[in-house]
Amino acid sequence: MKNRRILFLSNGHGEDTCNGEIIKALLSLDATVEMAAIPIVGEGNIYQGLGVPILTPTQTMPSGGFLYMNPWVFFKDIASGLMGLLGKQLQIIGQRARDYDILMVTGDIVVAAIAYFTKKPYIIFLSAYSSYYEGKLNLGLILPFLLKSPRCLAVFTRDQFTAEDLQKQGIKKAQFVGTPMMDNLTPKGVNLNLDSESLMIALLPGSRLQEARNNLILLLKLVEMIDKISSRKIQFRVAAVASLMTELDEIALSLNWQHHNGRLTDQKGLEVICYSDSFADILNRANLVIGMAGTANEQAVGLGKPVITIPGNGPAFTYRFAEAQLRLLGLSIQLIGTKPADDTILNQAAQKVNQTLQNSEYLKLCLNNGEQRMGKPGGSLQIAQFIRNRVSSRNPVSGNL
Repeated sequence: MKNRRILFLSNGHGEDTCNGEIIKALLSLDATVEMAAIPIVGEGNIYQGLGVPILTPTQTMPSGGFLYMNPWVFFKDIASGLMGLLGKQLQIIGQRARDYDILMVTGDIVVAAIAYFTKKPYIIFLSAYSSYYEGKLNLGLILPFLLKSPRCLAVFTRDQFTAEDLQKQGIKKAQFVGTPMMDNLTPKGVNLNLDSESLMIALLPGSRLQEARNNLILLLKLVEMIDKISSRKIQFRVAAVASLMTELDEIALSLNWQHHNGRLTDQKGLEVICYSDSFADILNRANLVIGMAGTANEQAVGLGKPVITIPGNGPAFTYRFAEAQLRLLGLSIQLIGTKPADDTILNQAAQKVNQTLQNSEYLKLCLNNGEQRMGKPGGSLQIAQFIRNRVSSRNPVSGNL
């Protein structure tokens, strides 16, 4: 019997991360499964790191995939070759999808539509939608058609509330088994050089280089303000992408700080240490998180951490995005400011950090809220088991859903 073949589609960094966790779970169940990937947005670094071949050209666009947050950057994407890239991707998908038994797609209506038009069976993790945003999902006209198709084998949601909402709207195959993004948060045991007597705050500047660079500058200014007003000793650790580490010299110079081997130090000796391979360790050890990120903020909330956010200049982490994230994640998020952070907003954020660390009742609420909004770990394995069962059957489209 020939090896079963699965094609993964995704349209964003967080979506790549979720698919990556499902891929790892699949390989733990059956190492003979053949897989390939098509990241519609970005370079697909997650897939490359797992050794999964990418079938189409890739390119990082100015919007970073956040067109719905700022439609004006759509024109920048077009100028950077968006239409030509997408045309090539769709052409290759049309040619190569026939070689695969099932498509596993993570994202929104875009990847759902692409999967539908391949005429292959598909499973979708609707990572971009949650009923927490508005209380009820507005599915429009096209998405219900794509989700109710007999070739759509399952609709996995990012929370239980959304699964129940979709079922009420007639999407009976909707189910919540956990969020894959909660499955890559096991600490590696990295030495973070922490003082056990001090609190630790994690700084999350985001994953897209230029924006992360600008965000980290804002966060370092905020750190200085926190240090001035805090009555307790606090240490700061940055969970940075590898490319951001190469920018630390310039970042330090712009703030009149010093940089040496990942350690940023201001004129008064305040130290902030950056790591590029210790995200899970930093997040698990943090007493509080200051985040300007998408998926990373969600993961922090899932671990029960209080998260304080400040708007940046985008294109991803703007006020509009942060406000939507607040509705998605509930009380665990405290959003400070309604415009790109200035000194006034940073000072307000510093005060909020100080207040939050002293509010034991609120910290307990964050623990409960995190599990409600993000679920428990294990979703990747359950989705992988579903894929394996269907891809091993003679007719993946048949069977009870």
